[in-house]
Amino acid sequence: MSDVDAAPANDLTLARAGDDDAFTRLVAPLRPELHAHCYRLLGSAHDADDALQDALLRAWRGVAGFESRSSWRTWMYTVVTRVCLDALRGRSRRALPMDLGPPSAHPVLDDRPATGTHWLEPYAVAGLGEGPLSPAARYEQREAVEVAFVAAVSHLPPNQRAVLVLFDVLGMSAAEIADVVGTSVPAVTSALQRARRVVAERVPPRSQQQTLRQVGDGRVRSLVEGFAAALEQGDVPRLTALLTADVTWSMPPLPRWYGGRTAAVAFAAAVPMATCGAWRHRAVTANGQPAVAGYLCADGSGVFRAWAVTVLTVDGGLVGGITSFLGVDHFPRFGLPTELR
Repeated sequence: MSDVDAAPANDLTLARAGDDDAFTRLVAPLRPELHAHCYRLLGSAHDADDALQDALLRAWRGVAGFESRSSWRTWMYTVVTRVCLDALRGRSRRALPMDLGPPSAHPVLDDRPATGTHWLEPYAVAGLGEGPLSPAARYEQREAVEVAFVAAVSHLPPNQRAVLVLFDVLGMSAAEIADVVGTSVPAVTSALQRARRVVAERVPPRSQQQTLRQVGDGRVRSLVEGFAAALEQGDVPRLTALLTADVTWSMPPLPRWYGGRTAAVAFAAAVPMATCGAWRHRAVTANGQPAVAGYLCADGSGVFRAWAVTVLTVDGGLVGGITSFLGVDHFPRFGLPTELR
């Protein structure tokens, strides 16, 4: 049992007696992984903030009833998961443009944000480890926040999401999960089988963490720098050389997306390289993947304003997926300024 599986006895006693500082010390080591758990289930960093805050309030109010029949971590995950399941009831799933329709064969110059759609959001993984939370877990912590995984999980009904994440990411037993979601062990087993089938159809067999380790830091850095430089310099041949033949490019909340190198490069040449203005970029990490934060100066003022956090999916040493999450609200989560001068 790790240090954060069990609650320090003195702090637990104090927390049960109403000591807020002791409770804060108990939950502090778990905060990053609990927040990531909320994100996996909800697909939104903003929703994860709200869910974790609600869960911590519920845990504080209920800590006097914690009887140590399970580990402290398991009890906290129980509270957090139930809050997330409550939040998911009656709510549409988080989507990517690929979920809405086929790719566009030609650049769309007047694309507008789709209204009424809840979009998947990027995730800053500060403080989140690379290894699994349990020897029984199938996924590393960072694998389980990758864009492809979270997007696949969003296609599952709420209980199946919870079962899959609790079993394959956290390594909980079927009996523990049955208690968390309020069902039977056979129901957990059935839900897990169905969830795994859906996720297997949507997630590449090799995770980004595995791919990035194989490709190496030098090549990943070259891809990030090359992608940013190509956009800033309007260098179509350089961009083309970085992309796989079947690359995809999507830009939530815009509903249009592009599939294949020809369509993606045509879009880049017609829109960001030609009609938007001047670009500047900063390298970041989002969803455990290489990314660039894009800043746009559209008026010639010399002020570059936050525009998009673009997550790159690496495939065989090239860029196989580009997901540009548009919106200034994403930038503070990555410790980024909203303007460059």
